This record gives sequence, C-alpha cells and structure tokens, in this order.
Amino acid sequence: MKRIAAAVVALVFAFAAHAQTYPTKTIRFVVPFAPGGSSEIVARAVAAELSKSLGQQVYVENKPGGAGNIAMAEVAKAEPDGYTLILGHIGTLAVNPYMFDKLQYDADKDFIAVSLLAIVPSLFVVNANVPAKDLKEFVKLAQASPGKITYGSAGNGSAGHLAFEYLKLETKTDLLHIPYRGTGPQLVDLLGGRLDAAAAGAPPLLPHIKAGKIRAIAVGTPQRIAALPDVPTVAEQGYPGFETSQWYGLMVPAKTPDAIVKRLADAAAQAAKSPAVLERFETDNAIAVGSTSAEFAAYIKKEQARWKEVVEKAKIKPE
Repeated sequence: MKRIAAAVVALVFAFAAHAQTYPTKTIRFVVPFAPGGSSEIVARAVAAELSKSLGQQVYVENKPGGAGNIAMAEVAKAEPDGYTLILGHIGTLAVNPYMFDKLQYDADKDFIAVSLLAIVPSLFVVNANVPAKDLKEFVKLAQASPGKITYGSAGNGSAGHLAFEYLKLETKTDLLHIPYRGTGPQLVDLLGGRLDAAAAGAPPLLPHIKAGKIRAIAVGTPQRIAALPDVPTVAEQGYPGFETSQWYGLMVPAKTPDAIVKRLADAAAQAAKSPAVLERFETDNAIAVGSTSAEFAAYIKKEQARWKEVVEKAKIKPE
C-alpha cells in the first residue's frame, strides 16, 4: 500500500512539474470538420494567437467525418497532457449526444471545457417573394397554410434544420422541411424561389440579403447583430429566451491537469479578445467570447438542455 501511495504522490508531482513547464513542444488543435467554413476560421485565427502567447506552435488539423464524431472519439482517447486540443461545437457537444443512438465518446465525461471562443449568429430568412416582412408575419402566414410553406437546410440534423425545428416548436407552426446536401444547393433554390425559407449562419446569407434577393426576418442570437441592426431577434418578436447560433470552444481530454487547463483558458481568452482575432471574426459576423473553463462548462449544459428537447420532440435522426 505504501508503494502504491508513493507512486500516486510521485505521479501527482510529475503532473505538477509538467504543468509548470507547459508547453515545451508543438500543440495539435483538431477541427472535427472539413476545411472551410466558420469552424476553420475560428480555429486558425485563435491558433495563431495561442502560438504567440504560449510560445509554441499551435497547428490546426482538420479531421472531418461522422458529423464531427470521428475526431471527437479520437481526441477523447488522446493523452491528457495539453498537447491535443479539439474545437468543441454545438453539434458535437449539444446535439449529437441526443441525435445519435450510439457515440464512441461521452461529451460530458471524456472532455474538459476550456473556453468558449466564438458565437456565429443564425439568421432566419425568406425568399424575397414571400409576403412576410418579419417573423410575426411569417408565423401568421405559416399558421394560415399548415404544411405548405417550405424551409430548407444543409442536411438532416444540420444547424439550419435544428434551428427551424426549434422555431416550429416555439411558434406552433407546421412547415415542410426540404433537406439539401450543403448550404450551397439550398441557397440556389432559395434564391431561385423554389424554397420559401431557410436558417443558416450569417456569412453565406448576408451578401444576398444586402442584394435584396432574400429577406432576413429574425436573428437567432439574444442580441441584434451589427451587420443587420434593423432586424429584430426571435426573442424580441414574442419568443423570450429563444436562442440559436453556431458556437465554438476549446476542449481538452478529461484528466488534463487543472494547471494546464487554466493556462489554456487564460491564453484562449486573451486570443479571443486580440485585435487580430476580433478583426477576423468581424468579417464573418462572429461574436468573440473568451470565457473561463467554468463559464464554458455551464454554457454547454444550458445548450444541451435546449437541444435535447428539440431533438426529442422533433424526432430528429441523422441521415
């Protein structure tokens, strides 16, 4: 027993010593999605600043597949030494645990939340020919024609699909979901008038909104966004507490030493508020956050409660 106790004490001291000198080599930052899009923008912008503050290179590695589940399962088994990070996302942390019957990782037990990095607003839009100037008019239109108004998404179980199913539950409307294979094909039909409505992140929609080809009827975040100051939030239009957005945060494998988590959280918060990151995020209307570990963990719990209810009530299953 004494030998075991001594070994445990030695291990604790080893971890403490390691945490004090951390980092001493390059750090791998895994993005569980394909290159391009908001996830990579957030990861690369933050990684560049983390490299400066930590004094070691933080390199981004894209590992797509399985709606982010493949990368999450791999990083869950990685050495908890602070040299393998992963970009946590609304899908992998708050949706997939309830949408998939079986996962190779446990979102709560296999990871430690380090810092919430960014929130990308979701917009609800309609084709310019739809006679609804705002959400209230859209809801009236939908209630007058149950099952007739169509909305598209980038695929079954995608952020846009979940956002509109959440809206349907809150507004008690019956809309017809048309899933596409990606945002691009969905936008083609939305712009062409073959689709009535859609929900997606702001970046791909804003150019078409400004061109008058589609109309924004609501913002999913609690506050309005600078790019569309005249477009009210869903909450403002009669549905208090409503919130839907893409969000991204820094995660590490469970059992990573507290000192390393704290070092990473401090560096991530600093990175998220740096001029370079703020400028890069502004281009895509992403909201920089940079939270503590405890704040991010609480945020994940709140989002899990929200999306578990949506997934279960709407009976959403992966493709």
